[in-house]
Amino acid sequence: MAKQEVTIEKSKMNKTKIDKSNGKLNKKKQSSIDLSKEELLKAYRFMLLARQIDTKAMNLLRQGKTFFHIAGAGHEAIQVAFGMQLDSSKDWLFPYYRDLALVLCAGVTPKDFFLQCFGKAADPASGGRQLPCHWGAIGINLPSQSSPTGTQFLQAVGTALTTERQGLNNVTYTSSGEGTTSQGEFHEAVNWASREKLPVIFHIENNKYAISVPVWQQSGGHENSISEMMSGYQNLKRIRVDGTDFIASYLAVKEAIEYTKSGNGPVLMESDVIRLHSHSSSDDQKKYRPKEELEEESKKDPIEKFKKQFIDEKLITQDEIDLIEKEVKEILDESVDSAHKSSEPLEDSAERFVYDESGLKDTLDYENSEPSGKTIVMVDAINHALHEEMERNDKMYIFGEDIADGKGGVFTATKGLSTRFSHKRVFNSPLAEASIMGVATGMALAGFKPVVEIQFGDYIWPAFMQLKCEVATMRYRSNNEWTSPVVTRVAVGGYIHGGLYHSQNIESIFAHVPGIYIAYPSNAADAKGLLKTAIRMNDPVIFCEHKGLYRQSYSSAPEPDENYLLPFGKAKVVREGKDVTVVSYGATLWDAVFAARKLEDEGFSVEVIDIRTIVPLDEETIFNSVKKTNKVIVIHEDTFTGGFGAEIAARIADTCFQYLDAPVKRVAAKDAHIPYSPILESMILPTREGILKSIRELLQY
Repeated sequence: MAKQEVTIEKSKMNKTKIDKSNGKLNKKKQSSIDLSKEELLKAYRFMLLARQIDTKAMNLLRQGKTFFHIAGAGHEAIQVAFGMQLDSSKDWLFPYYRDLALVLCAGVTPKDFFLQCFGKAADPASGGRQLPCHWGAIGINLPSQSSPTGTQFLQAVGTALTTERQGLNNVTYTSSGEGTTSQGEFHEAVNWASREKLPVIFHIENNKYAISVPVWQQSGGHENSISEMMSGYQNLKRIRVDGTDFIASYLAVKEAIEYTKSGNGPVLMESDVIRLHSHSSSDDQKKYRPKEELEEESKKDPIEKFKKQFIDEKLITQDEIDLIEKEVKEILDESVDSAHKSSEPLEDSAERFVYDESGLKDTLDYENSEPSGKTIVMVDAINHALHEEMERNDKMYIFGEDIADGKGGVFTATKGLSTRFSHKRVFNSPLAEASIMGVATGMALAGFKPVVEIQFGDYIWPAFMQLKCEVATMRYRSNNEWTSPVVTRVAVGGYIHGGLYHSQNIESIFAHVPGIYIAYPSNAADAKGLLKTAIRMNDPVIFCEHKGLYRQSYSSAPEPDENYLLPFGKAKVVREGKDVTVVSYGATLWDAVFAARKLEDEGFSVEVIDIRTIVPLDEETIFNSVKKTNKVIVIHEDTFTGGFGAEIAARIADTCFQYLDAPVKRVAAKDAHIPYSPILESMILPTREGILKSIRELLQY
């Protein structure tokens, strides 16, 4: 077909834009765009393909062949405008569940969609592990997307940060509906991107409803405008466009890409679109939307507008439209048939890919020497490990609150790092834990190795969504295609008179989250060896550092050399004995050692085991000890109810019951918060005297 030049007047498109200087709506008189007939027909094909997939998916659901669908009908024009101008081999895509037309442009096929719809093994997004419309594809920069709304924004900032650090001229696209802009992580992401002028396009597809809640009950923006609401961010270009008008959308997208690729900073594009179907297949919008409103919306159908505009302009013909519609029907019929016949997932695959199965961690050279250097305290061992690993791996980045020089972290664990390795690789984050974790996740997806610091365990909870639903699930939900091996260093524990909010232990809560390893060293040598292993593995790690042990003389140790690694899942018999087994970790491990020494003077032989890692847990060392001593007590600092000691005790009872001469005992903190007063704190946390008494009582059972 011969190329035809298309010039469209803005007055016909009713395209509006928010001017950054004053935030008011302005109309430009005209603009021109060059699109060939082939490109216009290509745009229509993608729009129609997305619409017909929506229709086909809903029909399959009504037939009982599938279980869920969430439609993008009414959003197609703006999505195709983006899809035709982004390069998914270079640009990063973090779309939300309605972005079907966009991901089709990026390279996801109709068959790919229906493989996920049917939950088939060959589903390239997740291998049947995620709901339909949770996009992900290897080979293009489309990481696995999840259900929690808004988590993708910070991840997009993370990949944009890697783009900026590498000097690449790429764009990161991320999108959501207007309802998700109520999430704090959206504002955190815009804040970070604006502050650092990162190449992110935040696309907000405003269809006026978040499930059943209208935009005027969600947004604090003037005239319910999301872009108006974000007017205070420096370097943020704001654009508002009629997302049902393809040419207006195309021009707006072009403007956004040019702006952010020029190094000016991020763009927030608000596209006014319509939601032609209910929120999802589980919803019925007729229950809460007036009939008149729905009828008025249908008049703005972007596909009908596209056909009318370009047929009237004599740029495309009805025959060409008919041919595309026939072709799309054939593609869908073939895709559904092929996907439906595809193999189901194997039952034994359900537990696979929670952790890395490549064997990488088994190839590491562990404990290749005895620590024999100068005796150092734990915080210095951690600092040295970070220096050595930063030197070894130029893709390792460290960030968190107050971690750069001159502070070097509130406990000085990161001192000297930003001076030595530059503020590009070691830098202060905003005071926002979700930001730290979400950005780290995006960086990890792009192949970097983020090692982040959460200043206190008490403040990790804003990051819990990113850790629980993103970091921990990335490998599993993508069927081993995407990984986010972030190392999260976090200061934990009490005995420093820091209550209520500088004394918490967090390990039992994160132990409940499949997909994350947890280390909890008790001494300097172990801390260095475990941290270096954590950084070299390809799994996410929570690295618990007991702040009460940072500078204790009894937790100091000869420093291992730069090649010293400790394996995860290997406990240490700190003290051998034959009368009772004590299982512990962290600060209470030392109280157990001191108790064992005192009991030795009384004629008792106490075996003390330091588990060193919570996940994985070295059951073998524990069970072998219990079979020898026939009595066991588990001691930890966390609360009694639901503490990790309960898990250890349950496993011992399951496996070693016939070897036990006494009940499995536990010593832990009271089920209360940790107060500031030293007197009150000693009433809550385990004490050295209390631990000694409990072990003695078990010996006498």
